[in-house]
Amino acid sequence: MEKRNNKYKILVEEIELKDGSSTGKNLQVEIVNHDDLFQIIEMAKSKNIFPDEKQATEFALGLKLFTEVVLRNTENPLFDDLKPAIGAFMQKLKRA
Repeated sequence: MEKRNNKYKILVEEIELKDGSSTGKNLQVEIVNHDDLFQIIEMAKSKNIFPDEKQATEFALGLKLFTEVVLRNTENPLFDDLKPAIGAFMQKLKRA
């Protein structure tokens, strides 16, 4: 039986660059994740480990996108040094 995943669409829209300009670029990508991203974001916000909810959202989303790629590519030697640290970090985060 095929493992089911949650599906999401992410839109990144360039609003303004640090020099004040904007090219109006945007990127839209569909992703899958084994976790409920909205639930994870709310959990990160509720832990109050960042000064504001925006940072908690950025952190949770970035972490979940990154770790999902690592999980799907566990045999890739690129991640060999990171895997133990990611495991330890995730345990620490869950205890926070």
